[in-house]
Amino acid sequence: MSTTGKVIKCKAAVAWAANLPLVIEDIEVQPPKADEVRIKMVSTGICRSDDHAIHGTLKGIEFPAILGHEGAGIIESVGKGVTNLKPGDKVIPLWLPQCRKCTSCLNPNSNICTKATLSNSQDVTPDTRFSCKGKAVNHFSWCSTFSEYVVTPTDAVAKIDDRAPMEKICLFGCGFPTGYGAAVNTAKVQPGTTCAVFGLGAIGLSAIIGCKVSGASRIIAIDINSSKFEKAKLFGATDCINPKDYSKPIQEVIIEMTGEGVHYSIECIGSTDVMKAALECTHPGYGTSVVIGVAAQDATLTFSPLLLLTGRTWKSSLYGGFKSMDSAPQLVSDYIAGKFDLDGLVTHTLPFTKINEGFELLRSGKSIRTILLF
Repeated sequence: MSTTGKVIKCKAAVAWAANLPLVIEDIEVQPPKADEVRIKMVSTGICRSDDHAIHGTLKGIEFPAILGHEGAGIIESVGKGVTNLKPGDKVIPLWLPQCRKCTSCLNPNSNICTKATLSNSQDVTPDTRFSCKGKAVNHFSWCSTFSEYVVTPTDAVAKIDDRAPMEKICLFGCGFPTGYGAAVNTAKVQPGTTCAVFGLGAIGLSAIIGCKVSGASRIIAIDINSSKFEKAKLFGATDCINPKDYSKPIQEVIIEMTGEGVHYSIECIGSTDVMKAALECTHPGYGTSVVIGVAAQDATLTFSPLLLLTGRTWKSSLYGGFKSMDSAPQLVSDYIAGKFDLDGLVTHTLPFTKINEGFELLRSGKSIRTILLF
C-alpha cells in the first residue's frame, strides 16, 4: 500500500532532554511539503557532533529533538514541485545544504550556503514534520537521521549512484568528506610534504587518507589512544605518537622529529589546546594548520600572534570545503571506482535499536565509527 501523502508511523531515537539517553519511540512523520522529500533511512553513523548535541554543548538545540546527521536512505515520496528527485532514488541527506543560488553557493571559494543557519540547527523546518505522543519533536541539522523516516528540503539531498552500498555510504554524509577534504581542499597538501593529523577517529583517519592521496611523504598521526595506531598506519600514517608518552608538549616533539615543523597539520578533535599545538608544530614561513574539530560553543583560544606573523597560515572548513550536493555523488563514485578504501573506518555495525550502545562505544574510545542499520 502506497504511503505517499499519508502520515507514516515509525521508530525514532528521541532526545527528550540534554544529558539523557536517547529513547526509541513510536513517532509520526508528516508527508513532505513543497520542495521537500521524505526519505526511508537505511543506515546512519554516530558522529561526535551528535554526542555534543546530546550533552547540550551545541547552540540551537531545542529538546525534544531527533538527532543524527550522517545517513543514507531511499526516497519514499516527494513534495510538490520536486522534479530532480523521485521515489526509489538512493540519497544522502546533507547537514550542509547547497541551494546553488546564494552568494556563497555561486562563489567557487565557499561551500557555506547561506541557508546553513549554523547557529540554529532547527531553523530549516520550524513547522516540524515529527511528533511523538501528541507532542512536536524538533528536527536537527537538516537531517535527523536517527529516525526510520525523515523529511528534508531538496536543497539538502544528494542523489547518489544506485550501486552504492547503503550500509557504508552514510559516511559520505559527514565523517569522510570532512577529514578527506580538509587535506585535499583546505590544506591543499602537496606531494613530498610532511603532515601531522591530531585525532584518529573517523574524521582524522579520513584526513590521513586525504594526505596520502595527495602524495604526502610523511604523515604523523597523534592520539592519546595508542590502540588506534595500527589502523592509522593501514590508512597511510608513517609515524604514530601518543602525547602521554612524552614529558614535553607534543608540538615540541613534532618539531624535533621534523627539524623545524610540518608543512601541514590538521586538528580533528575539538580541543582548543590541541588546536594551538597543531598551529605551533607547523613550519614557520609556510606551515598551514587546518582546524576541523568542533569545540564547545563558549570555547576561546589564546596564542601568540607571532605564530601567524612569522608566516604560518591558519584555516578551517566544514564538510571538507566540498560543495555538498555537487561533491557527495562524485565522492561516492570515486569510492565505487576504488580511489580510496573506507572499510576500516567502520569498526562496529549495530541495529538501530542499540543506538545508546553505539554512543557508549564512541565515548569509551572503542569505536572509530559505529553504523546503525534500520
